[in-house]
Amino acid sequence: MRFTADLEPAVLDIPAIKARQKATWESGDFGEVAKFNEPAAKDFMTRIALPWGAKVLDAACGNGNLAVIAARRGSHVHGLDIAANLIAQGRERARLDALDIQFTEGDVEAMPYDDSSFDAVVSMFGVMFAPQPDRVASELCRVIKPGGLVALANWTPEGFIGQMFQIFARHLPPTGLPSPLLWGNEETVHLRFAEITGEIRLTRRMARLCYPFDPAGTVQFFRRYYGPTQRAFDSLPSARQVVLARELIELQTRRNVSTRPDRTDMPAEYLEVHVRPM
Repeated sequence: MRFTADLEPAVLDIPAIKARQKATWESGDFGEVAKFNEPAAKDFMTRIALPWGAKVLDAACGNGNLAVIAARRGSHVHGLDIAANLIAQGRERARLDALDIQFTEGDVEAMPYDDSSFDAVVSMFGVMFAPQPDRVASELCRVIKPGGLVALANWTPEGFIGQMFQIFARHLPPTGLPSPLLWGNEETVHLRFAEITGEIRLTRRMARLCYPFDPAGTVQFFRRYYGPTQRAFDSLPSARQVVLARELIELQTRRNVSTRPDRTDMPAEYLEVHVRPM
């Protein structure tokens, strides 16, 4: 896996990068993918104590899996994401369930909230994809109240998603950005929160990604609905697309623990990050 260290903002055209990322996440339909992440989201949130009436932010919220869980537990919730279509989906979910969630289209590197606004800030496989991780860490600590909890779930380099990223890296040119998977590395996370005074607790956990398709069907599902996979295939000539698909199917097949031929069930490791600034 090729990792790129955190770079100074002046080295990169950040506005252009963010515009591309926004277009990527708005392509496909991540809401369809997010349905299969709901069991992992529920498990993640069981370890977060939220008193009734707590003010919670779901950062890089997608269509609001964590936001919905927090709101059902009686929290006053905000959701923030760069993808306008996912914010629209989140608003519709909140409307249908009559939940107290305020969804806002915006940037996790420049959050539209006052200092010390939230009792908890959560993000599952979300903020790890922002291009400037040090700014993300700073913003997370800025908007949390002293003694509040920042809780993140980030894919690890060694887990299933890390292996999938390695396949993409062999086929696509380097972005020049720090790898999102560095958010799943304990040493890097400690460095990014090095200036905080408080507690940092890191735990490796396993998500189960279960799909009602065989491995080939699962790859096709992601090609249709998951913006980053869709964009990766679209950037390659047809012959390279065939090779990429074959390698992804081989990985899915190798990691699949389902005994049914029409199912794909993959344990996928992530790093659970709990930061409590004082």
